[in-house]
Amino acid sequence: MEPKQQAFAVWITGLPASGKSTITNALKSQLAERGVDAAVLESDALRKVFAADYSAPGREAFYRQMVYVGSLLVEHGVPVIFDATANLRVYRDRARREIARFIEVYLDVPLEICMARDPKGIYASAKAGQASNVPGLQDSYEAPASPDVLVHGDDPESDARRIIEKLAEKGCVE
Repeated sequence: MEPKQQAFAVWITGLPASGKSTITNALKSQLAERGVDAAVLESDALRKVFAADYSAPGREAFYRQMVYVGSLLVEHGVPVIFDATANLRVYRDRARREIARFIEVYLDVPLEICMARDPKGIYASAKAGQASNVPGLQDSYEAPASPDVLVHGDDPESDARRIIEKLAEKGCVE
């Protein structure tokens, strides 16, 4: 049976609570409608397995492991969606270097909106002194210098369609 596409990776990055998971879910669903079954590598879930230490060196190791898993999946024909803040460009740049068919999506949502949403209480924990490395507050967030797709999260379904258009443009999906 001929595959409908070659495997690829999409990294959706943005501040915590910017809507990455919402867009990831919309993208996964729209890809499924095209017959593409993508694996989602969601940082919160993977951190429970890989990262006992989430200090700066721990994060470096975590994102190295996450990229490795993603690259293995793509090498074996499984499309991947990374749902991860990855606050430093170097983390995402590693994925771009190691995965040939890669696109980076920047979910550009102002910090104030993310803080107002705060579904997991990340920003509230930081304000209460219970979290010390929240990107956008205590830690920096390095937005992509030139993302393949820029979205604002106002319409996740439309944002997912824009990502699929970029995938089609790059020959990753029909």
